[in-house]
Amino acid sequence: MKCVAIDDEPLALEVISKFCRRIGGMEVSVFVDPEKGLHFIQETAPELVFLDIEMENVSGLDIARRLPENTCFIFTTAYLDYALDGFELDAVDYLHKPFPFDRFRAAYEKALRRIAGINLKANAEEYIVVKQEYNNVRIPLADILYIEAMEGYSKIFKVSGGCVVSRILLKKAMDMLPEKGFLRIHRSFVVPTSKIESYSKQSVRLIGGKTLPVGRQYASEIGSNI
Repeated sequence: MKCVAIDDEPLALEVISKFCRRIGGMEVSVFVDPEKGLHFIQETAPELVFLDIEMENVSGLDIARRLPENTCFIFTTAYLDYALDGFELDAVDYLHKPFPFDRFRAAYEKALRRIAGINLKANAEEYIVVKQEYNNVRIPLADILYIEAMEGYSKIFKVSGGCVVSRILLKKAMDMLPEKGFLRIHRSFVVPTSKIESYSKQSVRLIGGKTLPVGRQYASEIGSNI
């Protein structure tokens, strides 16, 4: 996940960077200059922004109003007075400095859920159709959390909850998916790269906390495809 952090205090940016590394799977760019940070956001469209409110010569509230549409952002500030303003701007969360790692992670997970909802709406017209028993079931691509192979079946788990069980092999299910955006990580699992929160050569953690194993023969492809 690509993130941007804007704060005129370098120490605060160090804390955010450290917490992002601790979570894993987060590529964070930091800025002490709010205008430069905003320009970078407008150019690169990151998925998540951490934004201080009380900065020298500029308010983070003003920066938030100028963010591109659908940008998820979390306010990080030492001042509680701005909480109402922050939520009126539709901030995902409001982190009061100094915040511990657990609180930071909770805000990050709220952002993941918000981002999943935005993607679901944006990709509502992109879907696959599979047969479950005697019914044809349409599943939006953005709603696929992961696909698991069973004996002659595939189980398609959804972000919105539940799963669809279809009498198709995993290879057939993969043929129905776009070439980019989905990755086979094991002989029994296919995952959307956008739903990967963190990964190693042994396992992949998805949004929501689900952890799946990585097969030895697929380990080398993960880093180059995420």
